[in-house]
Amino acid sequence: MIAFVLRRLIQAVIVMITVAFFAFLLFQYVGDPVVFLLGQDATPEQVRELRIGLGLDKPFFVQFWHFLVNAAQGEFGLSLRQGSKVSRLIGERFPATLELALAAAFLALLIGIPMGVYTALRRGTFMSQVFMTISLLGVSLPTFLIGILLILVFAVLLGWFPSFGRGETVQIGWWSTGLLRVDGWHHIVLPAVTLAIFQLTLIMRLVRAEMLEVLRTDYIKFARARGLSDRVIHFGHALKNTLVPVMTITGLQLGGLIAFAIITESVFQWPGMGLLFIQAVTFADIPVMAAYLCLIALIFVVINLVVDLLYFVVDPRLRIGRAGGH
Repeated sequence: MIAFVLRRLIQAVIVMITVAFFAFLLFQYVGDPVVFLLGQDATPEQVRELRIGLGLDKPFFVQFWHFLVNAAQGEFGLSLRQGSKVSRLIGERFPATLELALAAAFLALLIGIPMGVYTALRRGTFMSQVFMTISLLGVSLPTFLIGILLILVFAVLLGWFPSFGRGETVQIGWWSTGLLRVDGWHHIVLPAVTLAIFQLTLIMRLVRAEMLEVLRTDYIKFARARGLSDRVIHFGHALKNTLVPVMTITGLQLGGLIAFAIITESVFQWPGMGLLFIQAVTFADIPVMAAYLCLIALIFVVINLVVDLLYFVVDPRLRIGRAGGH
């Protein structure tokens, strides 16, 4: 177990250093921060002084080392567009993105797992075909189109939900949340549904495929021979083993929800990290872009590590296999 954790930690460090290197290359090849800060009318003396002050006169790998040290401390300098510390901007936007991702993940699990179980146990029925058709649409339609359609129907035509923004929020220390206000819940519905639809269909199809595979195994046949009821077989044995790979995919998809909420946040003008990143790309705000890439990589690495550990704990076959290998 200790060797497994150490190996995963070493892999995580290598991944983070690699991502940090590519983020650092943004400073080298995507515009000149000195020009952004001083403008085109700066004198050569001003440019030289600022380059020395920013450490841009030092060798490449010395600059990269300083970037790594600062990144490990959560410091990425100042935003070239807003003039504020990047860490503060990320801290202000992160709660909105995390709440949206968690709400979408909750919806995807709450609806996707029962739909997957139903389509596996009731193959060929009318509702099963309806669910499979819905899942095909969810996989095929692009996220921005789903968001626009939801806005058109539920915000413009019916007027049930607002079409943009986060609504009223409550500040708890440095964390801001809209989940303690009715208006906040009202605003999160449409973006959360938009972000959840693709994940929901993915989970539904995965649960269905795994459930069908488990139902064909020998121990399920043995359980039927013992006279166990269908309810016990389906939910006490089959579903329990089906959820092991679903747990892995769900954990990784949570990172994907956080990372790829960019389109949803842009459509609904949700004030999260995705919208901040889009604005940074538009104005070539390199420190914000670099910080976003490093943070998303860190989220994926941490989630992947946690999922690996949970998978190792939940699935005894991994422990037996490693013990046999030793």
